[in-house]
Amino acid sequence: MAVTVYTLPACVQCDSTKRMMQRNQIEYDEVDMSQDPVALDMVKTLGYTAAPVVVSGEDHWSGFRMDRIQSLSA
Repeated sequence: MAVTVYTLPACVQCDSTKRMMQRNQIEYDEVDMSQDPVALDMVKTLGYTAAPVVVSGEDHWSGFRMDRIQSLSA
């Protein structure tokens, strides 16, 4: 299943999310919302105002969520 992590520069939670995904060998695409206004609008449409936003299929969440990240590798 494709996983996309929507990030912002200098975002500690974004960096932690990416590190945890790498540690769990979860492949993901990263989209920098500061460089992609369409992605920023999509994230806002989902109801999020903070980064990171992780989208995996129909599932999505905001912030560093170790439990949710680990569930992707199960």
